[in-house]
Amino acid sequence: MKIALITDAWQPQVNGVVTTLVELVRELEQVGHQLEVIHPGHFATRPCPGYAGIDLAVRPKAGLAARLEAFQPDAIHIATEGPIGWAARSYCLEHDLRFTTAFHTKFPEILHAALKIPLSWSYALFRHFHKPSSGVMVPTLGVLRMLEQRGFRNLRSWTHGVDTQLFSYKPQPRLYPALGTLARPVSLFVGRVSYEKNIDAFLRLDIPGTKIVCGVGPLEASLKQRYPMVRWMGVLSRTELAGVYAAADVFVFPSKSETFGLVMLEAMACGTPVAAYPVDGPLEVMGKPDGSCHGGVMDVDLQQAYYGALALPRREARLRALDFSWLQAAQLFESHLVTS
Repeated sequence: MKIALITDAWQPQVNGVVTTLVELVRELEQVGHQLEVIHPGHFATRPCPGYAGIDLAVRPKAGLAARLEAFQPDAIHIATEGPIGWAARSYCLEHDLRFTTAFHTKFPEILHAALKIPLSWSYALFRHFHKPSSGVMVPTLGVLRMLEQRGFRNLRSWTHGVDTQLFSYKPQPRLYPALGTLARPVSLFVGRVSYEKNIDAFLRLDIPGTKIVCGVGPLEASLKQRYPMVRWMGVLSRTELAGVYAAADVFVFPSKSETFGLVMLEAMACGTPVAAYPVDGPLEVMGKPDGSCHGGVMDVDLQQAYYGALALPRREARLRALDFSWLQAAQLFESHLVTS
């Protein structure tokens, strides 16, 4: 099958959406599908206001149309709701082409946190964006139910995976030379240093040892000033990141507005248990239908979750990560596609 994957998020951006799409393309190509990824690198771009490192395409519609017409896809998937996503949506509607979409990120919550835009306004816009989609892929049941309550239709349950070879397991935290000698326990956060990540909740924790932050974002400068004792690592390669995950004793995931949270799976695959709030994302990654929690601890008190996770055997985190695979995610994605 010839599949056009249309996205505003692509390399060199570093985030969960990009990781998901790169892994998805790899898995689909391995089973014989032909992928055309239409991304910001094909267009003139400008920086996204307030989000250094994220570039948005400028007037992409003509270039996007030319690429689609040259490729002649059997299926079209619009992964994001940015300028390229809107251009693709418009093209499909003008040419009476069916397409699928995905709800990867709670942008309404981000816009509310950063600019105080009412959630109802943003969700109305996103509902309009996804309305003509033949299938809106959503990575957690909690988010799917939330979108249903907000009037979204044609929702399709999806999932994500983790590379358990890159993020490999050892029964004890490993030494990672780039970190030097650190006071234990080592507590780690990986992600955008941004409004929606609730990173303050991690940095304020009264816990022993060393706190490490891997990532960059609009709050980085101010948080570095407020928390000078934290080890700020910036953006790391995937291989370097695997070493840092494996060196940590606990991975702290303070966000309350995630659709999934791939970084939790990556940490767990290395054997590092997760401390998180019981919200969408953690509930999908660590929760099971019987209500039990595996691979970490969730609690409305993040400090209690931290100490619970610290006491967990690392093998339990690894075993839970093994429940997720990119092959399974790609197969489910393929089953939701529609021919255009």
